[in-house]
Amino acid sequence: MTRFWRLLEGSDGARNGGYYLILGSTLAMTAIGLLMVLSSSSVSAISHESNSYGLFLRQGVFAVVGVIGMLVLARIPASGYRKLAWPILGVAILGLLLVLTPLGVTVNGNRNWIEIAGFRGQPSEAAKLALAIWGAHVLATKRHLISDWKHALVPVVIPGAAIICLFVLLGHDVGTLLVIVLVVVAILFLAGAPLRLFIVGGVLGLVGMVAVFTMSDNRMQRLNAWLQVDCDVNPTCYQPMHGFYALASGGWWGVGLGQSRQKWNYLPEGQTDYILAIIGEELGFIGTLVIVVLFAVLAIAMYRVAVRSQDPFIRVATGGIMAWIIGQAFINMGMVTGLLPVIGIPLPFISYGGSALVISLAAIGVVLSFARQSAAEAASLPPQRKNSPSS
Repeated sequence: MTRFWRLLEGSDGARNGGYYLILGSTLAMTAIGLLMVLSSSSVSAISHESNSYGLFLRQGVFAVVGVIGMLVLARIPASGYRKLAWPILGVAILGLLLVLTPLGVTVNGNRNWIEIAGFRGQPSEAAKLALAIWGAHVLATKRHLISDWKHALVPVVIPGAAIICLFVLLGHDVGTLLVIVLVVVAILFLAGAPLRLFIVGGVLGLVGMVAVFTMSDNRMQRLNAWLQVDCDVNPTCYQPMHGFYALASGGWWGVGLGQSRQKWNYLPEGQTDYILAIIGEELGFIGTLVIVVLFAVLAIAMYRVAVRSQDPFIRVATGGIMAWIIGQAFINMGMVTGLLPVIGIPLPFISYGGSALVISLAAIGVVLSFARQSAAEAASLPPQRKNSPSS
C-alpha cells in the first residue's frame, strides 16, 4: 500500500501530504466546470444577456479570483488560521445578518443572498468554511474536555452552529442547512465527542427534518416528486424527470459536447443544480464517471492529510471541509440521479455560482496549507515512524 501511494503522490515531502492530488483534482474540476457552464448556459444566457458567453465569462472571473485566493491561502500556516478563527466566524455571522436587511435578495424562494453595488454573494457559503475553521479551533483547544458532552456542545453547537443554522433556516435554504449539519457532525466526531450525542442528535435531526418538510407545501411537493406521487398534477416532477431524460439520452459516450437537447429551456437550473445531468447527456456515463472519480481522489487525499497530521486542529478542520465538499457533491449527485429529493444544492467546483466557487476554492487553499504542514511533520519524523503502516 505504501508503494502505491508513493507512486501516486511522489516521494518528496509536499507530495507525501497529498498536496498535488488535492490541487490537481480541484483544478481539473474547476476547468471542467467552466467548460460545462459555457455549454449548459449558452442558450439561457443569450435570452437574458447580450451574448451567449455572459454567464461563462462571469464564472471565469470568479474562477481566476478563487484560484489566486486558494494559492494565497495555501501559504498561511495553520497557526494563522487559529488566530483568525473568531474574526472569521464574526464576519460570517455578520454576512448572514445582512441577508435579513434590505441588502438581502430572494432567489427561487430562498433568501440567502446579498447584493451590494451590483454584486451578489451568498454568505452561507462563507459560513460553512468559517464554522469548519472556528469549530476545529475551539474543539482542539478543549480537546481534553470533549469527553464531557457539555464541553462538546458549548460553544461549537450552542450557540455557534445554532446561530448559523437559524439564519440559514430563516432564509428557507434547507439544502445549505443540511450541509452545515454535516460539517458540525464531522468536526464533533473527529474531535472525539461522546457517541450518545450523535444518537440524540440524530433523533432530533430526523424529527426536525420531518417538521421542516411538513410545514412547507413546496417541500412536500418535492418529496412527492421524489417518490413519484401524483406526477400528473405535481409541477415539481418536471425538473427531475427532464434530468432523467438528459442522463438517459447520454448513454455511454454522450451526444457530444454542446449538443444537449435539455439545455434548450427544458431543464430548469441546467447550469447550477442540474449541471451533472447536462454532463451526463453531453459526455455520457464516462464523462459523469470522471467527475465521480475526481471527487473520490479529492476525498482520499483530504482524508490522508487529516489522518497523517499530529495537530488536532488540522485533523478536525480538514474533516469538516471534507464533509462539506464531498457531502455536498454526494447530495447533488443523489438528487440528480433520483436517490435523494431535490433540495437545491449545487455541485462544488462544477455548477455555476461565483460565491460558491470562490469559497470552495478558498477551502481547498486552507486544506493545501494543512497538507504542507502535515508533509513537514512527516519529514521530521524518525525513519521508523515514516515507514510505519499508518504513515
